Amino acid sequence: MSERIAVVGVGRMGANMARRLQEAGYSVTAVYDARPESAEALAKELNCANPLKLEDVTALADVVITVVTDDKAMHQIFAPRGDSLLNNAKGRIFINCATVSPAVHVDIEKRARRVKASSLEACMASSINQARAGTLYLMVGGDSKVFERAKPILDALSDQGKLLRYIGRAGQAAQVKALVNMVMNINTAGLAEGLGLGSALGLDLKVLMEVFSQTGANSRVLVTDGEDMLNRDHSCFFSAAHAAKDSGIAYALGQQAKLELPLAKAALGQFRKMVKVGLGELDKSGVAELTFKGRGPRKKRSASKKAKR
Repeated sequence: MSERIAVVGVGRMGANMARRLQEAGYSVTAVYDARPESAEALAKELNCANPLKLEDVTALADVVITVVTDDKAMHQIFAPRGDSLLNNAKGRIFINCATVSPAVHVDIEKRARRVKASSLEACMASSINQARAGTLYLMVGGDSKVFERAKPILDALSDQGKLLRYIGRAGQAAQVKALVNMVMNINTAGLAEGLGLGSALGLDLKVLMEVFSQTGANSRVLVTDGEDMLNRDHSCFFSAAHAAKDSGIAYALGQQAKLELPLAKAALGQFRKMVKVGLGELDKSGVAELTFKGRGPRKKRSASKKAKR
C-alpha cells in the first residue's frame, strides 16, 4: 500500500472515499475541492495537504481519484493548458468516478496518454453510506493493464472487489452507468406516480407498498425511496438535479443511437421540472412532490390578486 493517493472533489462521496482509503491503510496525501473550505476541513481531519492548485495535487500523489460534478468540471481539472492535473503527470494513474458523458472519459484517457499518464473510469452505482463503508458498486472502463495496476485500490472501495466489475474500453463503463441511472430514474418517477394515484384514490399506502413488493410492481427504489415519498423525507443522497443530469446523458445516447426512448424522456422531464421549480437539491424521491395532490412548490400569487385582497 505504498501508493500516495489524492482525492479531487471532496463532497459527500469523495470525502467518504478518502476516509475509507485511509482506514484501509492507504496514504491519503492530498485533497482538493472547488470549494477550498471543504478541502481544508477534510485535510485537517485526515492530516493531509490541501493544495490550492491542481498541479500541486498531482505532485503529491501516485494515484488521483476524481469525483467532480459534470462534463465541464472534468474538462477543467484535466485542462490541456494552465493549472491542471495533467501538469507533470507522467506515470500517474487517474481514477475518475463522476457520472459524465462517455465521450468525456474517452477524451480524458487521450489527454492522459499524451502526457504519459493513465486514466480509468470507475463509475459508482451506490451512495454515501457505501462510500464510507467501502462497499461501492464500481463499473470500470479503460485499459485492462491499468485496471490491474489500480485494482487493489478499487478493491478497498468495493467490498474487497466483490462489487467491482471491469466493463471494457474507455467510455463503456460510463455507458452502462448511464443506463443504470436511466432505468433507476424511470422506476423512481413511476413509483411516485403509482403512490400519488393511490393516495388520490384514498388507498392505504402502506398496504399498497406491501402489494407492490410482492408483485410485478416491485423494484429496488420501492425499498430506497418508498417510505420517503410517503413521509416527505427527501434528505439528499442522490439529488434530483443529478438525476436530471444523468437521465440527460442517457437520453442523449439514445438520440445518438437513433432510438425512441419515451419513458426515459418522460422521467427526464420530471426531474428537469423539479430543478426548474426549485426542488433540484431534494433527493430524487422528491419527484413525489410533483405527483401527490396538495404537494409541490406553492404557486406565487400575481400582484393583481394580492392587490384585490
